[in-house]
Amino acid sequence: MRARWWGTGAVVAAAVCGTLVVQGVSGGDSGHDGKTAAAPVRDRVRSAALDVRGDGTGATLARRDAKPFSMLGVSWEKPSARLAGKVEVRSRAVGSGKWSDWLLLDSDRGAGEQKAARGGTEPAWVGLSDGVEARINGKATAKLPAGLRLDMITAAGKSTGGDAEPAAYVADGPDDTGEPVATDTPTPTSEPTDVTTTDPAPPEETTAEPSPGESSTEPPTDSPSASESTGSTGSTGPTDSAPPSDSATPSPSLSVPTAPRSTVPRPPITPRSGWQADESISPEAPTYIDGRIKAVVVHHTASTNDYTCAEAPSIINAVYTYDVTGLGWKDLGYNFVVDKCGTIYEGRKGGVDLPVVGAHAYGFNSQTTGIAVLGTYVDSPPPMAAMASVARLAAWKLGQYGVQPDATVTLTTALSGQNLAGRTWEPGEEMTLPAIHGHRDGYNTLCPGDAFYAALGTVRTLAAGPVTGLTLGTVTGTGTVGTTPYTNGPLTVSWSTTTPASLISSFRVLVDGRTAATVAGSATSAKLTLPAGTHKVQVEAVHQSGRTATSAARTVVADTTAPTFTTKPNLSLRTGTVNTTAVPLTLGWKAADNVSLKETRLTAPFARTYGPTVTSAAQTAKSGAATAWTLRAYDTLGNSASASVSGTPVILQETSATRSGSWTTKSSTSYLGGKSLGSSTKNASLTWTFTGRSVGWVVSRASTSGQADIYVDGTRLTTADLKSSATAYRNALWTRTWPTSAKHTLKIVVRATTGRPAVTTDGIVYLK
Repeated sequence: MRARWWGTGAVVAAAVCGTLVVQGVSGGDSGHDGKTAAAPVRDRVRSAALDVRGDGTGATLARRDAKPFSMLGVSWEKPSARLAGKVEVRSRAVGSGKWSDWLLLDSDRGAGEQKAARGGTEPAWVGLSDGVEARINGKATAKLPAGLRLDMITAAGKSTGGDAEPAAYVADGPDDTGEPVATDTPTPTSEPTDVTTTDPAPPEETTAEPSPGESSTEPPTDSPSASESTGSTGSTGPTDSAPPSDSATPSPSLSVPTAPRSTVPRPPITPRSGWQADESISPEAPTYIDGRIKAVVVHHTASTNDYTCAEAPSIINAVYTYDVTGLGWKDLGYNFVVDKCGTIYEGRKGGVDLPVVGAHAYGFNSQTTGIAVLGTYVDSPPPMAAMASVARLAAWKLGQYGVQPDATVTLTTALSGQNLAGRTWEPGEEMTLPAIHGHRDGYNTLCPGDAFYAALGTVRTLAAGPVTGLTLGTVTGTGTVGTTPYTNGPLTVSWSTTTPASLISSFRVLVDGRTAATVAGSATSAKLTLPAGTHKVQVEAVHQSGRTATSAARTVVADTTAPTFTTKPNLSLRTGTVNTTAVPLTLGWKAADNVSLKETRLTAPFARTYGPTVTSAAQTAKSGAATAWTLRAYDTLGNSASASVSGTPVILQETSATRSGSWTTKSSTSYLGGKSLGSSTKNASLTWTFTGRSVGWVVSRASTSGQADIYVDGTRLTTADLKSSATAYRNALWTRTWPTSAKHTLKIVVRATTGRPAVTTDGIVYLK
């Protein structure tokens, strides 16, 4: 057999047991900024021929053991051939020995590559497996393409991708990429070397022997090295310059175009070294679109969703190996790959900020860029993290060429074709498509899956803006009166959106339509202080595109006015039992607020809290001692005001009174001071003189007690009846209070009531 070097990279073709075997070549790679990249990963492809039924409409690969592999796909001889049928594979997991369910492979990747060696299905990541089975059920009206085989890719690197560059490390420039154009036969770019066609010998560098029915071949050791990266770094700022002229023809020139500036920020992109691409297997230089990128084509890789995001680099490397060494493409078909966690990876080399021609959209590669999400999204869309990254990336790439992500664009067909909806076209026709559209819109494929395709409207909205689902949440630092929030100082305004923070530039808090605070797009709240008065508070979200969305307004009243004591705190004597350590008092007040009074707190001589409608409280105080009573009124917002009053209760014994008539001294420990005066004589009297603002007459009471007239400052005010069903001592029977302190006289006169003439008095108590 004779070997040949094709321009798509090093591919060795050998007839081994009737099976074509292809194998990648290893090579080195240097990181950017002088950093040494992780060593490239050399994946291996093993292949096994399928047994085709006699009528050519079906094929199988019987269940068998295999050397460990992680990805598989089905390929055939002619890239131009189409497989009309159902392709299914299953695998056996290493360790558990459990066989998977049948996995349906998309029977046509739908990408054209100029020098492709074979046609093939989408590859499927199945995890580390050591057994395989395949079946193809074709259509009765169409025979299967020739040369059917199952390609099994062994991931040689760590599945964790632990040696990869971090996601935020962005490639500095273009690497070597290729150009897909319409062709049915591989066309070398350089003079091929001779390949022997007889007695193929195994390569010098070999691995473990393949399982029965498999074949495996290593590349020659003198393979070309990977090309050097020489591109430019994209910038993220806006530009007023016009985009490059439109063209649907890829340029064969090796000249590197200038990266246009985008109108939106560039997202973090993990370079090819981050998935440890072996650049030696795809040494051909990249090709660039001669014009502008008009649209983004969205794909899924139609593989398992049950991968960890640490495995994503290994999955991408395996797809790369399948594309290059399995199908003979010059490089990975997709321009970018996104995993389900939202990490963006550089796909086809050439410079992430440059218009690299991919091999992802047959007939439209020279006008579009391709983004693939790892996984199958037929029944459910990708996680929001992945869709947000697709939106960010699409917006950035389209923003380099002045295309709005939610616009429609006109693409010129390069080849005849048909899409999944049944629409057909011929070369040179114009098609109107969304700027972000699914692979099925330009090719007859299920890609990117029904659920993902249905969610592309969300991706467009995420990419184009404005921010969606903006809702003003709580306004803390306030009190609520009715349904209106009030504040007396700093407050915190919170909000939420359905748009991920990665697509939001900033938030602005608007007060009466003017910006009062600006915070980053990752923030969910902001602090501010309102001037006094009634205000309308809103939140404005600024999308990375510059489009804005504004929340509904909420009325917030800023109030720093403290409550007032419309009735100052005051003290008065009240009825009740008098002790030298506890003279009964009433503490009175009245507080009010311009908005809403919350409570009044007694802070001295001890603590009590009273509701907003309470205006007095029963207290006691020690006689002969001055006591200060302090109150603080609070409104709903926490504004407060304080006021206080002081008073000294004084007991005047009966012995200090001026007497008239007959009075008898009585002794008992129940009396104030141990003594009292009693009289049953009509008109007998006692008179006390004092200076104060409140006074109370202290007596003893029983069922036989009589009555007495009470005079204040010479005026009879009332008749007090001392009769009581229960005996009581030191009882303040009657009190009188004045607005201010003054000198007064209190006189009691015995009425000598028939049947119960006796009056017994302990004295008086007054408040000064």
